[in-house]
This record gives sequence, C-alpha cells and structure tokens, in this order.
Amino acid sequence: MSRLDLASDRLKTALDGLERALALRGGDQAANNLQDRVAELEAERERLLEKVAALEEELAAQSGLAEDVESRLDGAIGEIRAALGRS
Repeated sequence: MSRLDLASDRLKTALDGLERALALRGGDQAANNLQDRVAELEAERERLLEKVAALEEELAAQSGLAEDVESRLDGAIGEIRAALGRS
C-alpha cells in the first residue's frame, strides 16, 4: 500500500469515528427532546384532566338545577290547570 492509500484509510477511519460520535450525540439530543416533549404532554394531560373534572362538577350542578326547574314548572302547570278547572 502506498502512503497515500494509508493516509486515505486513516482519514476514512477518522471520519467514520466522527460520524458515529455525531450520531450518538444526535441520538442523545433526540432522546432529550423526546423526554422534554413527554413531560410537556404529561403536564398538558394533567391540566386537561383537571378541566374535565371541573366540567363534570359544573354538569352535575346544572343537572340538579334543571331538575329543580322542571319540578317547579310541573307544579306551576298543575296549578294553572287546576285554576282553569282542568285536571
């Protein structure tokens, strides 16, 4: 092998090593980015679960109010019918 071939092989080996190092570093960065994204999504999930719980409480309150209004309307309709002589 000539000196040029040896130098070319050493350069190729060095470049391959650099590419592997960059790939590992890029993989670490990608893993860190994914971990950050997972943390963001978990925080958003918690926030949304809290909002759903609040909406469920509001729905329960609204349902109770609707039942109260329905009962009062039924009573008022009954009174009006009785006043008009209908039963």
